[in-house]
Amino acid sequence: MRNSTLLDDYYPLLLRTTLFQGFSLAELRMTLDCFQPLARTFRKGEIVLLTGYEISDIGVVLAGQVEAVKNTPDGGSVSITHMTPGSLFGDVLSGSTVKSPVTIIAKTDCLVLFIPYQKILHPCQRMHASHFQLLQNLVYTISDKYFALNRRVDLLILKSLRSKLCAYLLEESSRAGADTFTIPFSRAGLADYLNCERSALSREISRMRDEGLIETYKNSFKLLNKAELNRQYQH
Repeated sequence: MRNSTLLDDYYPLLLRTTLFQGFSLAELRMTLDCFQPLARTFRKGEIVLLTGYEISDIGVVLAGQVEAVKNTPDGGSVSITHMTPGSLFGDVLSGSTVKSPVTIIAKTDCLVLFIPYQKILHPCQRMHASHFQLLQNLVYTISDKYFALNRRVDLLILKSLRSKLCAYLLEESSRAGADTFTIPFSRAGLADYLNCERSALSREISRMRDEGLIETYKNSFKLLNKAELNRQYQH
């Protein structure tokens, strides 16, 4: 679908994304009319973007969930990030000649909006003020992703699985602003994110639960002793 009027139901979501932060509804409508983005549906398991292909659009997840994975030399794959409605992809590399280093897969049936990157870089003749706001938002978005990647590198260089898990749970708690929170991963997804075996992760979580550090239910966690979690993260 290319007619922006078909996106009416998703305007509130788009206005909450980092790309359209600060836009009024009228500015969003005008921008979409100029860009004529393409919205595509994908079935669970379908490939949204394949490793090695050029990226010419910024993708915005409108509904459902997608996951970016990177292939490993042994034929496996590692989860890089999990994306839910409002998440963006392609914003970092669309303006370069670098091909996609990851494959993006639909984890559920989903709807994705593809915004042509070249239309963002080159304003139309009307030179809308909102276009310059969009460029500024794009720079902020790329910067935020750089720091998010840096945080994950900091996580992965920790030596023990216990320290990685403590650091991750403390960061998610801080992000949620509460001791009880839900993470965006299944156990298998979290194991991929922390670069460890799922069985080892399950054992570590069980030990932390037995030690009275955390409570868990599916992908929800409650931190019971943040001081001790901090101590174990730093050692």
